[in-house]
Amino acid sequence: MTPSFSLPPEAAEPHLHVARRTLERLRTVPGLAPRYADHGEPLTLDQVAALPPLLKDDLNVALAHLEPRSEQTATWIFQSGGSTGAPKVGHAPTGFYMAGVHAHWQPLDHDDVFVNAWGAGRMWGAHFLAAALADLSGCRIIAVGSVTADEYPGWLAFLAARRVTAIGGTPSVLRLWFAHARAAGLKLPALRKVLWLGEAWQPQLEEDMAAVAPDARRWGMFGSTETWVVGTNTPDCPDDTFHPLPEQLVHVGPDDRLDFTTLNPEMLNPVLRYRTGDAGRLVACPCGRPGRAMQVLGRQDSVVQVRGLGLDVAEVVARAEREPGVSRAQVLITHQGGRVGTVEVLLLADRGATVDIERLRRELLSATFTLSTAFQHDPQSFQVRQVDGLISNDRTGKTATFVVREES
Repeated sequence: MTPSFSLPPEAAEPHLHVARRTLERLRTVPGLAPRYADHGEPLTLDQVAALPPLLKDDLNVALAHLEPRSEQTATWIFQSGGSTGAPKVGHAPTGFYMAGVHAHWQPLDHDDVFVNAWGAGRMWGAHFLAAALADLSGCRIIAVGSVTADEYPGWLAFLAARRVTAIGGTPSVLRLWFAHARAAGLKLPALRKVLWLGEAWQPQLEEDMAAVAPDARRWGMFGSTETWVVGTNTPDCPDDTFHPLPEQLVHVGPDDRLDFTTLNPEMLNPVLRYRTGDAGRLVACPCGRPGRAMQVLGRQDSVVQVRGLGLDVAEVVARAEREPGVSRAQVLITHQGGRVGTVEVLLLADRGATVDIERLRRELLSATFTLSTAFQHDPQSFQVRQVDGLISNDRTGKTATFVVREES
């Protein structure tokens, strides 16, 4: 069973005292204690794998009971999610564990001018996490945060004048920066590094990056508000493959479901076989770095109920994005009176592209069992639309693959 872990037994098992301490904490939570009654203290990786996994609702219950506090610094409380499910809460001390990240991953250096474009404030953690990394690197930092559409020209001119060398944000936000720059014919010749976290990398970014900043390369982080940064990659790694940090134990369970266990004794969140909803596998990274890397295959929780049937949103989005001229797609589900009223596939097209909307709609409706069955009597309730922009979170800039709206 141990090959399903990112670390071999000799590297992980001397640090399992952290997992045992986490288990002790979870056993004090009334709503969770019974599930651990038949499990002893984990001394081996096989015993860790035998423990029941934690889901986001479980972790929220644990955090509400434990109310973790840092002993030496302030305790920050952050929130993520809420677009497709219950919000998730996480706690971190000042510094956000980024010293451990910086020890193994150093995309920024003292000579960089770094633009922090992750949204700031309102319990959103990535902006502050990136600021902590920049502080450790000793670079100069421009904290921009969220930018409205009419502010891009002025900010882009400022960044070009300051000879910015690095920028970071979610891929959804980065696409806006590069798309505005390209549309305005603006170049960022000094830009060499693009840091990202919070969503899967978007290959369409590469085209705009090549036009705006031909020397820029991507540097990615993978993690969540609950696990914090699990792994990182470099321009030499595939965009879906990350090298786990030594303090993060990654496990591949049934159906390729990933779960994470912290080996960091300073971690405030009780992360013990925590499932983020991602699927993945352990691989040898083409970059040549030794050890097991984590290839993220995508979200496993992308199946939603539509009129009593399971709709695989990822499958619908993937099919729509294969259509010539479509750069991104998103599923919008409208609830009316507690029932799904309509399902729409929103398409963001490439510049100048013409998409055959009606043909794609007919193909999706006929080829997708859930859609053809659920809308058999009212096919007009399933539509495909081309839009100027997908629905995103104004606070964080993240664009989910599907959005649920309630209508009266």
